[in-house]
Amino acid sequence: MDYVKTPARAPVSVIESDLRHVDWPAIFAGAFLATALTIVLLSFGAALGLSMASPVSGDGVSLRWITITGGIWMVWTAVSSFAAGGYLTGRLRRRLGDANSDEIEARDGAHGVVVWAVGAVMGGFLAVSGVTGTLSAVGDSAGAALDAANAGLADATSYTSSALLRGDATQGSAEAKAEVAAILANGIAAGQVPDADRQYLTNVVVAETQLSTEAATARVDTAIASGLEARAATIKAIEQTRIAGMIAAFGLAATMLVSAAAAYFASVTGGTHRDANNGFRRFGR
Repeated sequence: MDYVKTPARAPVSVIESDLRHVDWPAIFAGAFLATALTIVLLSFGAALGLSMASPVSGDGVSLRWITITGGIWMVWTAVSSFAAGGYLTGRLRRRLGDANSDEIEARDGAHGVVVWAVGAVMGGFLAVSGVTGTLSAVGDSAGAALDAANAGLADATSYTSSALLRGDATQGSAEAKAEVAAILANGIAAGQVPDADRQYLTNVVVAETQLSTEAATARVDTAIASGLEARAATIKAIEQTRIAGMIAAFGLAATMLVSAAAAYFASVTGGTHRDANNGFRRFGR
């Protein structure tokens, strides 16, 4: 019987047991570097005053400008940090012997994306714990705008009630001030003061200040108009807060996507320099 000789198979390369397709030590090294750089750059941003905002014109930096400048700084911080972390991972990742050049590039880039994912999760935990509180600078500014608007409205109502009961030699009783403030606050919050409340306020002003009915009515109308203007300013501040929050959320999502791409290409670059045995001294030259 004739036997057909089977051709010998080509030797199969065996991957050493200590090498894996996912090089976690290199990934964690890059993720820690990216997180550390993020904290440093955000601290610089806070030192430059990017977290100081005020909804009141002339008091600190406006909410609009803090949103713009803070957003630009956040983009720069995230992209540069994740690019540095991805590059470090590409340099440290151990190359497997069974991969061609295209596969090596894909694996290096994949490691950069995993660095981005790990760094994003680490950054989220740090933000929640308060270590990187400047990550929420825009959100804090928006909250500060809302609090300042509400406080401004309350102060305006309190001052208006005192001004209503101010006479030539008297300041009005505390009970009358409290009652007038409550009526004004209720009417201003509703957007209009009923005629019955207007008449009652006029009567209180006449009794406390001894003004004529016409003068007291004019004072009440002026006070109500001032309160409604303050209410309009409060509504405007709330709307600015909402818009700033929407812009900040969209900007954060876009920044994270750009950072993922930066980490991918930086890791590929790091892998290329690793295979070419490019030392850091070469860049210095």
